Amino acid sequence: MGADGDRVLLYSPEFAADPHRAYRDMRARYGSLAPVELAPGVPATLVLSYRTAVRILHDPQHFPADPRTWQSTVSADCSVLPVLEWRPNAMRSAGAEHARYREANTAAINAVDLHALHATVERIAVPLINTFCTAGSAELVSQYAFPLAFEVINVLLGCPPEIGQEVAAATAAVFDGVDAEVGNRMLSAALLRLLELKRAEPGEDITTRLLHHPAQLDNAEVIHQLVVLYGAGIEPLQNLIINSLVLILSDDRFGGNVLGGSLSTRDALDEVLFTDPPMANFSVTYPRQPILIDNVWLPAHHPVVISFAACNNDPAISAENRNGNRSHLAWGAGPHACPARSPAYLIGQDAIDQLLDALPELRPAEPELTWRPGPFHRALTALPVVFPATPPWRP
Repeated sequence: MGADGDRVLLYSPEFAADPHRAYRDMRARYGSLAPVELAPGVPATLVLSYRTAVRILHDPQHFPADPRTWQSTVSADCSVLPVLEWRPNAMRSAGAEHARYREANTAAINAVDLHALHATVERIAVPLINTFCTAGSAELVSQYAFPLAFEVINVLLGCPPEIGQEVAAATAAVFDGVDAEVGNRMLSAALLRLLELKRAEPGEDITTRLLHHPAQLDNAEVIHQLVVLYGAGIEPLQNLIINSLVLILSDDRFGGNVLGGSLSTRDALDEVLFTDPPMANFSVTYPRQPILIDNVWLPAHHPVVISFAACNNDPAISAENRNGNRSHLAWGAGPHACPARSPAYLIGQDAIDQLLDALPELRPAEPELTWRPGPFHRALTALPVVFPATPPWRP
């Protein structure tokens, strides 16, 4: 485990390969709060205690999510800046601003028709499965989970394919840190075209509902809500599908039982949300002033990152049997908790069920899997699988 001084490097390949060992080592060495680096020269504090995390997540007065003071101290080319920088949206705001954005987002998401969403996932999943089912092998990140998550989010936002392709290219540039400035400009331009379309042709979609919400968000504000919906919708959803498939395909408790019917796909999703949540370390806050927590002084305006993965597996609260237990922090908690958990559960479950119904003999093609480095996500670089070649799936 590399460290700069005493800081654990959350972006290193070593951390990605075995983060749970790193969490155990940090807990043994530091207790509930560990000094980490999110990127070279970007220090932060990682919260490892479930109870401490809940306290912080429910205390936006002392731990606001607005990063602007911190951001002014970070170089423009910092690799995590595109993910953490201030935007006028619910995730990066505090106080009255946060309440206004949050209300608009929650109303727009709560109006999603979950029954129709089942049909949407099936309509997207089946043609994807049929692109590889006759081949007897596939790579499920690039051929299934990513395109499915992206297309479902486009449908929920009412985004047509041609604008969606521009959004995909721009989002990759922003969040992969390749050329964030160019990516942000591309993203704003593509989403502005979507807003113009939705003003001219309103639909039953999240974008239209944001535009018409009583909060009266302007174009820039709606664009920044959509940036979060894309960012929080695609990468975590893709990782949830893939990490759950890894569990189902590799763990006898789930593989036989899910396919045999005694444990549901939902149980597998919840196990992953406990043990390997798709966003392993997130819900970043910035204390307004130096504050003493668990006998540690946290500096003002210094990132405090909740390790959902470590907190969910905190020995102080962990239980052996988690079936049906949804007390994990993978959706966050408090005023910034994810407002889209119901659609996310449904999309993840339906995506997995469609795949396993079509290809019940699916199995990993390689014994060793490679996890993608990065301070926030828990994500495989690829999930190659093999199965008996199967005629096109017609559920």
